Amino acid sequence: MRDQPFFALCALASALALAPGLANALEYAIPPADPQPTGWPLTAEQEAFVLTPEHSRRPGSHQTPKKYLPHLWPVIPSCGNWGGRSYLNMHESLVKKVQANQGPCDVLLVGDSITIQWESDLKKNNNWAAQFPQYKGVNIGIGGDKTQNILWRLDHGGVDGLEPRCILLMIGNNNMFFTGETGIEAAALGIKACVDRLREQFPKTPLILAKILPCHAPGNKFYEDIKLTNTALNALKLDADPLVQILDIGNDFLNADGTIKAELFADDRIHPNKAGYAVYATKLRPVLEKILGKVDVPANP
Repeated sequence: MRDQPFFALCALASALALAPGLANALEYAIPPADPQPTGWPLTAEQEAFVLTPEHSRRPGSHQTPKKYLPHLWPVIPSCGNWGGRSYLNMHESLVKKVQANQGPCDVLLVGDSITIQWESDLKKNNNWAAQFPQYKGVNIGIGGDKTQNILWRLDHGGVDGLEPRCILLMIGNNNMFFTGETGIEAAALGIKACVDRLREQFPKTPLILAKILPCHAPGNKFYEDIKLTNTALNALKLDADPLVQILDIGNDFLNADGTIKAELFADDRIHPNKAGYAVYATKLRPVLEKILGKVDVPANP
């Protein structure tokens, strides 16, 4: 899809029927093949379905005849699978976490490992508590998640009963593993679908969409596809919705020559380290304060 003209991107966006604030869990471009498309807990039939390998459940796999629809992979809900029940156990633990925090919270954090590592990074630093002790955050990040996995979790009890005052979403990094098949625009539309689903679930709640952080190095396909996906997001104009704000902090993680600032990353050159989260927090703080109000934090003795 990368080389298709802009009108093709617009046509797919229209086909998704996911206008900002009006998304419906059952109005995807094609219905999810799940025997239980929404709700928690799962029926025995649904659990057996999601315990099959994720690639065997991709859009079109259960149609007759089977269809190969990679451009729809990022925009149709799909439960992740790490082998066995481990992914489902992780989702279940987060559902219990949400149930234990029913009602108001300041920030709902949604995303993949970069999101969950606000809570505990690779060096076990709790970056959210260090940077934002004044704001109660409920973090539902799962490492390795793609846009389609976020959609599935949102449709299956992932945020039920929460009343966040603000939502922080960063997703899309792991979709880069599949852009050779899905194309760039489809990955951007997957991010849009996550925004739209959250806007439906929380129609009065401001949402901050953080663009995908850079990683690796210029010339690396992952690095270049992240740049292209973030550019494709611009064309979707998600911030035309007055309750959606785009947070683009990628340049803060780059040197003048486009290489990543190694001092802000873990050794894998993907995940921010403690210093990286401090930079992220510096850019995020004024946005949160505008939405939630500034709360003074006593200085450490």
